[in-house]
Amino acid sequence: MGITLTDKAVKHVNNFLAKRGKGIGLRLGVRTSGCSGMAYKLEFVDEINADDLVFDSAGVKVVVDAKSLPYLDGMELDFAREGLNEGFKFNNPNVKDQCGCGESFNV
Repeated sequence: MGITLTDKAVKHVNNFLAKRGKGIGLRLGVRTSGCSGMAYKLEFVDEINADDLVFDSAGVKVVVDAKSLPYLDGMELDFAREGLNEGFKFNNPNVKDQCGCGESFNV
């Protein structure tokens, strides 16, 4: 299935990489955290590791480590502005429950 980005997310990533002046894409992963068990990791990536899987979404490379993929497979990453707040939104079909604050989830 892979991971996809909405048009707004693609635009935001491309703009950020251009301002940053380097980078080849976006790295997504999960880590143990919070009251529900897992939290998302998101960072811009400069190099691909040997155990990484790479997806292309509208020209943006999305890099995921093999251990995180089962938790993220099929996810759509969006970028939204709501009032004064803006940020990435994780539309993950694998999530069964998440904490009240929205910081962590479980599958």
